Amino acid sequence: QVQLVESGGGLVQAGGSLRLSCVASGLTFGNYGMGWYRQAPGKEREFVVAISYSGSTPYYTNSVKGRFTISRDNAKKTVYLEMNNLQPEDTAVYYCVAAEDYGLMAYDYGINYWGKGTLVTVSS
Repeated sequence: QVQLVESGGGLVQAGGSLRLSCVASGLTFGNYGMGWYRQAPGKEREFVVAISYSGSTPYYTNSVKGRFTISRDNAKKTVYLEMNNLQPEDTAVYYCVAAEDYGLMAYDYGINYWGKGTLVTVSS
């Protein structure tokens, strides 16, 4: 049974930072692209960032470029999302995702597994 368990969410003031973690189990971690989606209140779920099997060539949605950094530790089966200069519009539930096809990670249908999410709230 595949599990993606997120942690690290919370309440932070605008301009602050948070680091999300996602621990995977039940899958061959190195065979999957990993990433994050988010869903803000009243909005559709959106792609945030993805990182390849080897950890190279991550790609970000434009709104987080320069502020968010994704990384992975294959030995620990963990993916991280470092979020800096957070803004109120970053408030959302953040979901860890895994996909066999890295090229499809920006599309919902390309995701094989989803975590349950962790809430990030940014106050102004």
